[in-house]
Amino acid sequence: MNKCICTPAGDWLAKGRQAIQIEIEGLETVKANLDESFVSAVELLAACKGRVIITGLGKSGLVGRKLAATLSSTGTASFYLHPVEGAHGDLGMIREEDVVVSISNSGETDELNAVLPSMRSLGVSVISLTGGTTSTMARLSDIVINTGVPKEACPLDLAPTSSTTATIAIGDALAACLIEAKAFTAADFKRYHPGGALGQRLTMSIDALILRESDPVVRQETPLAEALLVMDKGHLGSVVFTDDKCCLTGILTDGDLRRLICQGALDMKQPSSNIMVKDPYRAKKGSSVAELLDFMEEKAITVLPVVDENGTLCGIVHMHDLLGKGRVKFSR
Repeated sequence: MNKCICTPAGDWLAKGRQAIQIEIEGLETVKANLDESFVSAVELLAACKGRVIITGLGKSGLVGRKLAATLSSTGTASFYLHPVEGAHGDLGMIREEDVVVSISNSGETDELNAVLPSMRSLGVSVISLTGGTTSTMARLSDIVINTGVPKEACPLDLAPTSSTTATIAIGDALAACLIEAKAFTAADFKRYHPGGALGQRLTMSIDALILRESDPVVRQETPLAEALLVMDKGHLGSVVFTDDKCCLTGILTDGDLRRLICQGALDMKQPSSNIMVKDPYRAKKGSSVAELLDFMEEKAITVLPVVDENGTLCGIVHMHDLLGKGRVKFSR
């Protein structure tokens, strides 16, 4: 019969922190053990012409489902295959061009090891995520990534806790590398996330993010000292310049300013047009958030003026606005 242990609240807090610390130490161990096998796994997955099939049982199966979902949503076609179902006909879902990722902390899961030889007979390569680097599963694999941790956060050192956290982290690391390897973009991400807050953010027009009344904008003939005051109050790290018809003519960022200061003393009374960056990058009104994120990442910039078809300034967007972390927030 279960007994309720009466423990002071402070003790539970300490125990909770201890459990988290154990998981942190597990992650540090996995990070330190990362080696060329991880590189080989990334290269194999990036070159895969088929699907990435994740398999595992119990808690490892749940981790596998999460990894398959993460990969699929970031440009790597993937699905979870239950090893027992695989042994009863679902191996027919596997093609020679696929790659299998097998997950087991011990590497000695009978149901998994029983089906891996059949998977290999279909011509697929197998990557194992396991703490048992000399286990049966490891011997049945082409690549073995060590996910072993010193101990579980479970007080009994039995329930999968630190080990599942570590395996999730390795899966996320693989997915992150594949995003870069495949040059997966925000626009690609948008295609796979039409719904929810992510879809809302990426598919919406930037017009909704323009807060014209608070933007740091001045005429190009404004003395530099005044323009810098406007830049400071705008909190965007830049000031945008227009002509007398409100058409965009230039921009000055804090980075531009630092470079100018390094080149010599600045005349703070001179017209801003003397030192502003003329004909700057700009976004067209009506562009999507995804398009701008790609463009800003490519050009390594964080601020973009927005203009209409006539070149008239409509406002300014910051990358933080596009990510929902700036002046405009998105629901989660």
